[in-house]
Amino acid sequence: MNSFVHKTLVVELQAGVADRFPVLAHLGYDPSDPFAVTIVFSHDGRVLARWQLDREMVAEGLTRPVGTGDVRLRPESRGVGRELRMEFLGEAHADGGRHHAVVFAWAQTIGDFLHETHRLVPPGHEEVRVDDFLADVLTGN
Repeated sequence: MNSFVHKTLVVELQAGVADRFPVLAHLGYDPSDPFAVTIVFSHDGRVLARWQLDREMVAEGLTRPVGTGDVRLRPESRGVGRELRMEFLGEAHADGGRHHAVVFAWAQTIGDFLHETHRLVPPGHEEVRVDDFLADVLTGN
């Protein structure tokens, strides 16, 4: 069995008031960090951003609005399809504002990705290795 889940898809990025434009989203799941989903956004071979999201939050974002901090997710309808709207707030600007981007992905594709992660580590069966975490903290890793 494959120990990682990876999916690359085209999503649409909307930064500020500009129109949406396509970028790649590379989704990754590693069972050794069972609560996290990593998303790397890229365009023309450049990494635009890398976010690590809570897997359960992404699943919940497919059905209802979630998030109150730097990441907010919610389902949206677009024509005949459903999208996952992912809103990201980043570093502060010199003027006090913050970088802000909204990414739209087809909900079915995100759901399929999550289904594959659930096959590796079912929800509620995530293993928390507190001893390993404490050892890393105490050794400064």
